[in-house]
Amino acid sequence: MRKLKLDELNRVSVEEFKDQKKLPIVVVLDNVRSMHNVGSIFRTSDALALEGIYLCGITAQPPHREIEKTALGATQSVDWFHFKNTEEAVADLQLEGYTVLAIEQAENSTSLLDFKPKKDKKYALVFGNEVNGVDEAVMKMVDGCIEIPQFGTKHSFNIVVSMGMVGWDFFTKLQG
Repeated sequence: MRKLKLDELNRVSVEEFKDQKKLPIVVVLDNVRSMHNVGSIFRTSDALALEGIYLCGITAQPPHREIEKTALGATQSVDWFHFKNTEEAVADLQLEGYTVLAIEQAENSTSLLDFKPKKDKKYALVFGNEVNGVDEAVMKMVDGCIEIPQFGTKHSFNIVVSMGMVGWDFFTKLQG
């Protein structure tokens, strides 16, 4: 076995990426503090060919050196929008026909294991602040809530890990 060289990875250009079909998912970041987390979410969104990212509230916006450290250029390929607050973003997405789902531990949440996305729907996945999670006002607006099962003592994942798990889960379920 041998690792592939960069020129063997068949990477598309930014222009080709912009034109290719995307998974009908928008990631919504609700007051995310860490610019490294923001950059990593850009990079993961690029890898999964998601429609875009909504940066809300205090969530940092490109261009910024700290975001680029982990985004590795994905801020150029992934479409993004900034909203003064997450409620405005959620309302906008719902008007555009997205099913908005919080990724959170909450009453009446659906386990990620049991959730079955529909191929004819568009989804917006809301990921909350690293300390406080998805804001309560946003939780009152969402169409549903998905919870990632956990079996240890901490009962939390880093936001980037959560986004990667949920993004990959949706990718595999919608592609299959």
